[in-house]
Amino acid sequence: MNLFILRHGLAVEPGTPGYDDSERPLTSEGKSKLKAIAAAMVKLELDFDLILSSPYTRARQTAEIVAERLKASDKLELTKLLEPQGSFKDLINAINKHKSAHNVLLVGHEPYLSELISLLVYGDNNASVVLKKGGFARLGVPTLRADRCGLLEWLLTPKQMGFIAG
Repeated sequence: MNLFILRHGLAVEPGTPGYDDSERPLTSEGKSKLKAIAAAMVKLELDFDLILSSPYTRARQTAEIVAERLKASDKLELTKLLEPQGSFKDLINAINKHKSAHNVLLVGHEPYLSELISLLVYGDNNASVVLKKGGFARLGVPTLRADRCGLLEWLLTPKQMGFIAG
């Protein structure tokens, strides 16, 4: 399995009046950068069998931009398992239920996503992995389990994705 991990784009700052944390949307700059990231995914010829996203507004909007650009909106599912306090074990069990999914994209938040990468690559969630807003990672995972089971194949910044997009 190829597990792709994307952190949501730039969003309205925490504590902004009128927005609970779960309701903070992407900024216009965040949307613009996400469109470039999605364009880079097209250039990389990526195709996802499954796109799982946190239901928080900023993550959902991120996943929707990518899914629309890749013509994969029918593959997008929102799950509370990708909320900031989600369970790694429950998320992994949910992914494993999709037996035919070879390329899976996860869209969510920090530090949850970096800790997930750490768990899958190093066997614990304490490694220093930094996933910037709009950061994108690919893990090769022969058998997905809540332990050391994968290889970090790449970790790209939004700027690098912008270069790929052209």
